[in-house]
Amino acid sequence: MSTRDPSPYAELEVLEVGATALVEDLGRPGMASLGVSPSGAADRGAHALGARLLGQAPELASVEVVGGLVVRAVGSVTAVVTGAAGTVTVDGRPVGHGAPFLVRDGQLLTLTRATAGLRSYLGVRGGFAVAPVLGSRSSDTLSGLGPPALRVGDVVPVGHPDGAPGGELLVDVAPVRAPLTGAVELEAMPGPRLAWLADQARLTSGGWSVAADSDRVGVRFSGPALGRSSTRGGTEVPSEGLVRGAVQVPPTGVPVVFLADHPVTGGYPVVAVLTEHACDLAAQLVPGQPVRLRLRSTQRGT
Repeated sequence: MSTRDPSPYAELEVLEVGATALVEDLGRPGMASLGVSPSGAADRGAHALGARLLGQAPELASVEVVGGLVVRAVGSVTAVVTGAAGTVTVDGRPVGHGAPFLVRDGQLLTLTRATAGLRSYLGVRGGFAVAPVLGSRSSDTLSGLGPPALRVGDVVPVGHPDGAPGGELLVDVAPVRAPLTGAVELEAMPGPRLAWLADQARLTSGGWSVAADSDRVGVRFSGPALGRSSTRGGTEVPSEGLVRGAVQVPPTGVPVVFLADHPVTGGYPVVAVLTEHACDLAAQLVPGQPVRLRLRSTQRGT
């Protein structure tokens, strides 16, 4: 990468990349007026857990991994893997999920493809110190802001730990439930356009699965279409702001749930908005996985 710290505490050399590996932190909130989405870690809970296990602030960057990753340590680092569950090894020796471990200078750290969930988070003591863009080190796949996806041959700098050497283990393990592999229920609040649906009960009746073209912009459903109210047929809303977790119904009638790299505005009705926890669950859904929505209340939209 061209955004290296001139004097990093340590580095990780990328040897293999699965589907994708992106540097992410808490993103760029509050910049929608500039046309910039928040971006950041798709599963914020998993990213924040890694930071807590390493004894550091969640503002420091981790690497969001889909499909596996192999890196070599240049200098010793303390690392942790959270989020989607797979096998993690250091020089072939298994280490725990959700438990800090030491990677010594020259050792290979391997994350296999996840067996439960989609996105794993590799955190290191000191965070990944790529150059920030608009106050964040996050890679935004929609706008192209931030560092590019990691590629074989990249050398990623690790920041200097604050108040503790990089090899000091802070806790043993965090007992966290692995992402669900079966049907997942996502809790949501009624959206501002819920009344646009002809049959609101169908929104929570299930029958959907995760489409293969889902990404960090949004989780696309496949399955039955939602019909429009007779008073709203053939019409769309003016362009309006969107938030993470917004459930939008395009003309196809099949919902889309927006994730971290969502656009800042849209012109289709938002019928529900996921809770913060449900957004993290949605970020771990894999193609083909059954999914349904559950509204927290029956309040009607306008």
